[in-house]
Amino acid sequence: MRFDVITLFPELFAPFLEAGITRRAYAGGQIDLKLWNPRDYAEGNYRRVDDRPFGGGPGMVMMAEPLARCLAAVRAARADAPDGQAPVVLFSPVGQALRHAAVEGWAASRGAILVCGRYEGIDQRFIDAHVDMQISLGDFVLSGGEIAALALLDAVARLQPGVLGDAGSHQADSFNRALDGLLDCPHYTRPEEWAGQRAPAELLSGHHAQIERWRREQRLRLTARHRPDLITAARAAGRLAFEDEAYLRGLSGL
Repeated sequence: MRFDVITLFPELFAPFLEAGITRRAYAGGQIDLKLWNPRDYAEGNYRRVDDRPFGGGPGMVMMAEPLARCLAAVRAARADAPDGQAPVVLFSPVGQALRHAAVEGWAASRGAILVCGRYEGIDQRFIDAHVDMQISLGDFVLSGGEIAALALLDAVARLQPGVLGDAGSHQADSFNRALDGLLDCPHYTRPEEWAGQRAPAELLSGHHAQIERWRREQRLRLTARHRPDLITAARAAGRLAFEDEAYLRGLSGL
């Protein structure tokens, strides 16, 4: 798959491509990442890409024309690529919140053209003419879309075959369908006792069925406490067994 990123700061992506386990997705060619700077498509000696907003107000607004020219170059480059054309995605507070199900969809897709805004935003005419989808990471504002793009790329990269050391690692992640959309359970490692706290006896028992039941109950407990909406969704989808419901009824203080 191929992702093209339109950004005024392509240098922010270099460390991401060279460090961590997700670099395998790029080194191995599973994800082809191209970076495009709209300043290269701006006119004038100063390659200006922003201007003051009509109506006044603080800050600057990214101009539509340099972005449109940059996007045209991206589409031309993708025309002869194996993955062909792809949707144009803008990271914006008005977008839908990014969820694991959407990440799974992107991980199996042909990729996308990711637009990273800056300053006070992007001229709405470019958005109306060219953007197919808007995505948000949550109810907060970043300095630009680059961090959001990196978050999406990281989430997609770790789902590619062979990227994680254990092929089944991501199936035990929070929100995964293999866990019925619940949060993951707590994890422990050596030593068995640290700072006066011992690892749970169930995990040291060697009894696989007991271990799995403990993990399931911890997932239910954490999810019910911190994300009850996920319990509601799992229940509506018929993913909770009789013993799950019995355990949830026995929880106190939730």
